Amino acid sequence: MHSTLTEHARCLHGDEYRPTPKCDGDHQEHYFVEELTFADADSILTRMRELCPHVVDGHLPVWVRNLAYRLVLLQRPDEPELLREAAENLWLHGPDWDDIAADLKRRTDSLKPG
Repeated sequence: MHSTLTEHARCLHGDEYRPTPKCDGDHQEHYFVEELTFADADSILTRMRELCPHVVDGHLPVWVRNLAYRLVLLQRPDEPELLREAAENLWLHGPDWDDIAADLKRRTDSLKPG
């Protein structure tokens, strides 16, 4: 059994920076998606930042990255730094999501104090 979401992701998708640990866990993707779906924002962000510290790196599939940011933004919709981070991720892994990234950027701009 995996003790963290990061560990589960590392076993399922690998890790560009560390070896994939030996594990007897059941690595069916739907178990990971279920764990991700109900994870808190801090757990999701920890996993993203540890496995993909430079946004363009890491072995996580793009759809997992997009789902992760969507789930984080549902939990923390008004945090400008997270909106920027999600928009950057979408732009780098688009162009299918460029319009959504632009909308996130507009939301970020509207949250700036002023």
